[in-house]
Amino acid sequence: MQEAGVWQKSSYSGGNAGNCVEAAWLKSSYSGPNGGDCVEVAPSAEHVKIRDTRNRRAGHLTLPADEWAALLADLKGDRL
Repeated sequence: MQEAGVWQKSSYSGGNAGNCVEAAWLKSSYSGPNGGDCVEVAPSAEHVKIRDTRNRRAGHLTLPADEWAALLADLKGDRL
């Protein structure tokens, strides 16, 4: 995956930039220039957020990092 350059600022951030948390969204290198059928992920040490590139405003799913790793292993192993 490569960095998409899109950042999401936490709604808990204060007006003076205190307590600010941002997530870097990464887009698949398999994604075409038209953005079809791809997802973006924002990984952290504990969780991975996942969203649809075609509808970013629809929200995201959050999975524990170990469950995300297991999902990727199953997909790569063609077990799903």
